[in-house]
Amino acid sequence: MKYLELKSELRDFTIFSLNEIKNIEPGFHRRRLNEWQDKGYIKKVVREYYIFSDLKLSEEILFKIANRVYSPSYVSLESALSYYHLIPESVYEITSISTRKTYHFRTSIGEFIYRSLKPPLFFGYDLIKFQEKYLKMASIEKALLDYFYLHSDIETEQDFNSLRINKEMFFEQMDEKKLMSFLEKFNQKKLIGRINRFWSYIKNA
Repeated sequence: MKYLELKSELRDFTIFSLNEIKNIEPGFHRRRLNEWQDKGYIKKVVREYYIFSDLKLSEEILFKIANRVYSPSYVSLESALSYYHLIPESVYEITSISTRKTYHFRTSIGEFIYRSLKPPLFFGYDLIKFQEKYLKMASIEKALLDYFYLHSDIETEQDFNSLRINKEMFFEQMDEKKLMSFLEKFNQKKLIGRINRFWSYIKNA
């Protein structure tokens, strides 16, 4: 198989694996991938996953890649809070939730961080359409709860203030009933107390 033939076959893939190439050409040898990397045609992301070098990277493309290279997972925490414009700074690492162990990939296109939650807490994400494809993103309510759950040290007004939450965007997008419904599923009294204090703080900030 020639490179241009491969690119045509995989034109709808944001990121592809060696196995997907072998589904097209069973006798394909991975040394061809090394040759194409040396020529700058493709880039290795992690392990068996590759992208075409001319892929135009965007935040959404990186989110889609994050979903794919460590599954099951969905984008959450700082990345989701930034996506919803709740926090002011751009987030350079892509942060996700997974039921698998905590993991951190450093790659040529960025860093991908996965924090682990138990399977019962793996919920509250939406399928967001981007360029005829879908990526898994925590709802704004679940992203906030994931963040507070995994950052148990955030509990005082000073801590809340340091997050620099955009109050206008917060109340424009946040569904209080949905937030509290999700919060009950965590079944953690300390988290409930911290979220209630945070809600009181943000209303009066």
